[in-house]
Amino acid sequence: MSLTLISSILIDGVAYAMILFMITVGLSMTMGLMRVVNLAHGAFAMLGGFLAAKIPSALNLPIWVGFVLAIGTVGLISVPIERILIRRFYRRDELDQMLVTIGLMFVATAAANLLFGSALSSVPLPEAFTGTVDLGFRSIARHRLVVVAAGLAVVTVLWLAVDKSSFGIRVRASVDNAPIARAIGINTATIYAMTFALGAMLAALGGIAGAELLPMEPTYASKYLVTFLAVVAVSGHGNLFGSFFAALLLGIVETSMKYMVPQLASAAFFLTMFIVLLVRPHGLFGRNA
Repeated sequence: MSLTLISSILIDGVAYAMILFMITVGLSMTMGLMRVVNLAHGAFAMLGGFLAAKIPSALNLPIWVGFVLAIGTVGLISVPIERILIRRFYRRDELDQMLVTIGLMFVATAAANLLFGSALSSVPLPEAFTGTVDLGFRSIARHRLVVVAAGLAVVTVLWLAVDKSSFGIRVRASVDNAPIARAIGINTATIYAMTFALGAMLAALGGIAGAELLPMEPTYASKYLVTFLAVVAVSGHGNLFGSFFAALLLGIVETSMKYMVPQLASAAFFLTMFIVLLVRPHGLFGRNA
């Protein structure tokens, strides 16, 4: 393969992987840490993308301000969803969790179709994110570099927040033994709401960043559901670096096939998932519960 082809696969593959990571890391957290199967998680990414597309023009704001407002709005919307609906299913059977969240996904699809229409929506980019960067042997879209930088920033911040801070300790304590956590003064209800909102906001960020590759449409949440679940399955639930490396592996594999044998790109994506789960049934970094 030529240097140009290899560089294209790596740049586009890593950018796609960072989008998958930002969207799915919140889903991995809710499944692995909070023990809830949220099949409606992709709706947060969809909502973030739609709001980012509509807010700047509707309110006459700079595009990047619209992005911030879109992510914040998704976080605010996720809190009552967690408090009123999701919280009631934390200790319920997984089938109950799947049924209620897939129902929520269809409600979100209908709402998006009603509010934003059935056509594809494009998310405008700030001027600083447009154009190309000349690497000498080829030029690449500046947006790709911004997406990669955003993904690396997210994994770094999450590592510090979840693995190296008192917040992460409180989250694990609330999950492992909620009664004892409450007895020592940890507000587990607030911890659950904050964790759920954080996952929703990260999904919104991924939806906005990835709107060029995963276009915004009302069926977004159901269309990419299996893709998101595949990344979580390969990662090992609740593991930050598992989510990161699973997204890298699957993103680069699918992108490679899109360049070389486009008809087999999706098949290669899921075949890689099958192979990983045959060798590592609990995912790359998963552990047997």
